[in-house]
Formats: sequence, C-alpha cells, structure tokens
Amino acid sequence: MTGVRFYSYDLPGFKKKRLPGKLVVLEGTDGVGRSTQIALLREWLESEGYATAATGLKRGKLAGRGIKSAMQGHTLGDTTMNLLYATDFTDRLERDIIPALRAGFVVLTDRYIYSIIARAQARGIDPTWLRNVFGFALVPDVVFYLQADLTHLIPRVLNIRGFDYWESGADFLAGRDYYDSYAEYQTRLLAQFDAMADEFKFVRIDANRSIHEVFQSLQAEIKDLIKGMKPPKKLMKELEEKKAEEEAKEKEKGEAKKAEEKPKEKGKEKEKLAEEKPKEKGKKKKTEERRVEEARNEEEKGATGGEETAKGGSKWKGWFERLLQSS
Repeated sequence: MTGVRFYSYDLPGFKKKRLPGKLVVLEGTDGVGRSTQIALLREWLESEGYATAATGLKRGKLAGRGIKSAMQGHTLGDTTMNLLYATDFTDRLERDIIPALRAGFVVLTDRYIYSIIARAQARGIDPTWLRNVFGFALVPDVVFYLQADLTHLIPRVLNIRGFDYWESGADFLAGRDYYDSYAEYQTRLLAQFDAMADEFKFVRIDANRSIHEVFQSLQAEIKDLIKGMKPPKKLMKELEEKKAEEEAKEKEKGEAKKAEEKPKEKGKEKEKLAEEKPKEKGKKKKTEERRVEEARNEEEKGATGGEETAKGGSKWKGWFERLLQSS
C-alpha cells in the first residue's frame, strides 16, 4: 500500500504508516461470481510469483462460526447482526489482512465493509451509525464492483443453490414468496451499491459477461496495481537456489537416516534368527528323541511277540510227543 489510511479513525494500537502489500476487494451482490473470480485471480497471481492471501465475510475465528450459527435461527436483530459483523471484520483485519499486507502479500477479499453497509441500509439502518461502527476499516488499494442486473442474477442464483432466506430479505420483507422477496431485496441492494460506488471510488466491472471476460478485465486492472511488487529476477533466482539447496539437504538427511536404519534392521534380523535357531534345534532334538522312543517301543513289542510264539511252539511240541507215547 502507498500509505496506511483508515476511513474515520485509526485501528487502536496500530502505528504502521506503510504496508508493502496490496489490498484488493471484490464487491457485488449475491450471484455476481465474486468467489469464482477470487479463485482465478489467486491462481494467476501465485503462478506469476506473487504471494497471495484470500479472506471474506464470516471467516474469522472469533465470530465467523457464531454468525453462521445465529443466522440459521433466522432471529438476528439488525443491530446485533451488524455488531457481530463488525467483530468478525476486526478479527480478520488484525489476524489475517494486516499481517499479510505487512509481509508483502496481495490480499484478495471477497466482500469488505461495503456489503455489510449496503445490506444494513437496505433494511433502514442509519448510514451515519454504520460508518461510525466500521470507521476503523483500512482503505483498500482498489475496490472492484462486479455489477450485474437482476435479469442475469436470478438465473445464476437458481442454478447455483436457489433463493436464500437472508439474501432474499425474508427477515424484513414479510408476506411475500421467495422470488418476489429476492427481486425486491436485490433491487434495493443494487441501488445501494450504485450510490456507494462514487462515495468509495469503486471500479465498476461489467459482471453480465462471461467468467473469462470478467477475469480478463480484473487481470488488466490488477497488473497495473502490482507493478514493482514482484521480487527482482536476481532475488527470485537466489530464492530458488536456496530452496533447491534446502531440498537437497532434506534429501541427504533422508538418505542418511535410511542408511542408519538399514544396519539396525539387519541387526534385528540377526537377533531374531539367533533367537529362532536354538528353538528350531530344540524342536528337532525333541522330534528325534520321540522317534527313538517310538522305535524302542516297536522293538519291545516285537520281542514280546517272538517270545510268545516260541513258548507256544514248545508247548504244542510236548503235547504232540506225549500223544505219540500213549499210543
């Protein structure tokens, strides 16, 4: 950023006068394709060598989850909702946006304070109060207003997910179906954005066109903004060489570790084999002893049978001789 500026008053405790990064905001109502363009821009910038960060509404760790949970009940009052959004924005500004800008990042944010103000004003909230609540907001380097008319928005929203309770203004436009409510609320929002465009110096981008055409327009605008941010080629080369050296060192460490582990594994295998060998020998010895025992038993059985046969033969022989003598 050329210089740090806040809309009404400085963020408490912040003393920096310059930040090397760039703050790029994409604004517009529901269905204009902000998230798609953020993703495309981030991929392009990173491929060109620029450090990039992305953020958006309700993504803070402090209040983001609480806002989403409260909105599910459809019971948030206008003042409570805007104070919760202010809490979420402050958290992201301190934790995400300013640290990234300090580190020289291109910060892409999907909506900023302008969507919050436009929604609140469409519901009848006092504009002066809103600007005081969000007066601590950092002035971005550029705000792109993705501008699309209602005839293009309705088919896109229906194709993506259908009408949302809050994006249809159903919380304050009672007694209408979602289609009529959505059309009325988005008409009011578009009027608010058009009125804010001059006040906050929005760069208007025709979002009725294709995704690629919108991306080309954003790309052309951002190229001028980020001139001089990219590190010089010499520094880039040094960074690449340093990275290559670190990767080579990591590779060497990994190989050395593997080399150290191999002897340990071999030692473990030897120990295992040394433990298993006596067990195998013991098993073989037991098997051999069992076989010898079985052989002995067989021999003893055979000897016993022979004696019985011999005894039986002599018995019959004596009986036959006595029979002959008596005759």
